[in-house]
Amino acid sequence: MIIDNAYGTPFPNIIFTQARPVWNEHTIVCMSLSKLGLPATRTGIVIANEEVITMVSQVNAVMSLAPGSMGAAIATDLVRSGEIIHLSRDVIKPFYQQKATQALRQLTEQLEGIDFYIHKPEGAIFLWLWLPNLPVTSAELYERLKRRGVLVVPGHYFFPGLKEKWRHKNECIRVNYAPDKEIVARGLTIIADEVKRAYDGV
Repeated sequence: MIIDNAYGTPFPNIIFTQARPVWNEHTIVCMSLSKLGLPATRTGIVIANEEVITMVSQVNAVMSLAPGSMGAAIATDLVRSGEIIHLSRDVIKPFYQQKATQALRQLTEQLEGIDFYIHKPEGAIFLWLWLPNLPVTSAELYERLKRRGVLVVPGHYFFPGLKEKWRHKNECIRVNYAPDKEIVARGLTIIADEVKRAYDGV
């Protein structure tokens, strides 16, 4: 089993609930420094059994003949000193948790009167907004928001292979709350306005 641990524990630990890392000989855990605020370093960390690690190392040697060493150097020092745990627990996690709380508060206020649900944010940097009986599809809502300078991800992309006519997949969007506070606030205001317009038939 391959686990994408880009947001998980022990780092960057952008998880707002209790979680315990899991690993065994049949598991491959993939981690990254990108959510630590180092996206350009593109340093990946793979935790697996020795046979898998050997194969990954060989592939990496062929595909990345001249990889940058910045990310690896930063990660090595952070891991050795234990500072990576402190940064994740005491700096990164509270930072994103505050942003999630603010985004939730704003959407709750600005969508008052609309039937909506937000999946409980347990981590990562996104909110899932569900708008039951949305008069337009999530793809149409995406296009309308894009014209106003706001980018979201339509929900239907997250249900590949689903054959049933399940309306829910066209009633939800994924909203990123990671950018600067002012940008997020402006974007959420536009989302709320465009959603209300859709329900009003505008």
